[in-house]
Amino acid sequence: MAPLEIPKLAVGDRVQHELLVREREDKVTKAGDPFLTLKLGNATGVLGANVWKEMVPQVQGVRPGQVVQVIGVVEEYAGRRQLKLTAPPRVVPMGGADIEQFLPRITVPEERLWAKIDAWRAEMHGPLRRAVDLFFADESFRAEFARTPGATRGHHALVGGLLLHTCEVADIARASAQTMGGNVTLVTAGALLHDIGKTKTYTVDLAGFDYTRAGMLLQHIVLGSLMLEERLRTLPPQDQLSDEQRLELHHFIQSHHGQLEFGAAVRPMTLEAEILHFADNTSAKGNDFTEAVEDAELFPSAELEFSAKRSWRLERRVWKRSHRWD
Repeated sequence: MAPLEIPKLAVGDRVQHELLVREREDKVTKAGDPFLTLKLGNATGVLGANVWKEMVPQVQGVRPGQVVQVIGVVEEYAGRRQLKLTAPPRVVPMGGADIEQFLPRITVPEERLWAKIDAWRAEMHGPLRRAVDLFFADESFRAEFARTPGATRGHHALVGGLLLHTCEVADIARASAQTMGGNVTLVTAGALLHDIGKTKTYTVDLAGFDYTRAGMLLQHIVLGSLMLEERLRTLPPQDQLSDEQRLELHHFIQSHHGQLEFGAAVRPMTLEAEILHFADNTSAKGNDFTEAVEDAELFPSAELEFSAKRSWRLERRVWKRSHRWD
């Protein structure tokens, strides 16, 4: 059976597919009857479903992180599509299933993003190229990097989200450095290295995205510097970076959050480090806005111009313009 394309579902469409349980919330009606809500999804999107009291005893074993066989019909309630179940969801034994089939992932082709990174690497020479290639010429690291999300929730929380975010940051930083007379190649290297620690910070499994033990204890900025230092030490003596060069690469990693209260060890102290910080923030906030206007929780009705509530990521309501400029 072809994968279900959730964004293309219309009211009245029948669903008989395997979907991942993203969330489960047990509730009680005003009359005191038990019911629960499920968020079911795959790599294309998420669909909500209510399970009413008659069916509740049959879904006691259904938990987030499980794949279930779903049978139902798409209906509309309060302007939002949801799934009306016609049979209880049945847990499917997954074994060695491809979990990425069920998790949200980037829509930009991965090859296009790697082509950008490899073109930027080709512009680099000497110690900068050697430092960057310690990671981005390593096929096992590339595979890990391409699978990692940009966050557990929030900006770029997708399979491949880190790869997409890194390319966005590099594009923004390069344009800014050209405008401000900064070192374009250096800021590109900083952009490529700034979030390498996320590969050791997050896990990817059917339960979604979560923190590793190291991620919980150290977070990605510290892990990134540890990874950089470990690999720099593997360079032969004649290819070692100077102390100043090593420090500057660590400074990109340690300062890219901009403010100490946001996780930076130090504020940016060079033009390129400041550019990297704002490029990183622009990519994150831009993604927040892009996803906000597509969020069914914020815009439960297609007729809404302003979001029904504040976005927790943006801490404000969002305007979805109805007019066009083309």
